[in-house]
Amino acid sequence: MMGQAFFRTLADYNIWANTRLYDAVARVPEADYHADRGAFFRSLCGTLNHILVGDRIWLRRIAGDGDAPDRLDAILHTDLADLRAAREAEDRRIVAIVDGMDETRLAGTVAFRNMNGVANEQPMALVLVNLFNHQTHHRGQAHTLLSQLGFDPPSLDLMAFMPVPSA
Repeated sequence: MMGQAFFRTLADYNIWANTRLYDAVARVPEADYHADRGAFFRSLCGTLNHILVGDRIWLRRIAGDGDAPDRLDAILHTDLADLRAAREAEDRRIVAIVDGMDETRLAGTVAFRNMNGVANEQPMALVLVNLFNHQTHHRGQAHTLLSQLGFDPPSLDLMAFMPVPSA
């Protein structure tokens, strides 16, 4: 079940969900985008930056290259357009990494140091599940912030992305 095609589906879903979310956030006034709303990463800006930060940290561990911020609350881009461009580039990178994995690599492990420097090793498939789950979790927080600001957030459900089988 958790083969390359499964992870490619998650990578494609990820692009779809991020596009929908960023389209919705683009309607938010800049002051509201930056305002501290009491969320875990304070604002929409902080939450969206954190998703990118998490991806960069995990992709560095998986692929061995790329930027890896040293703080989970790092603000990589304050401007939404710049953050969106970085998000889109990272989403393409995720697809390329997933496409480059064969079943042997997916069945392997990832050795890394956590944010506290502690050595760890986890199954590659679970690391990828975590990568996608982390995004889903924080997209949900951004979705709530949009609701609190009075915007109608888009559906981000995986089933809304999946094709409807023909009868």
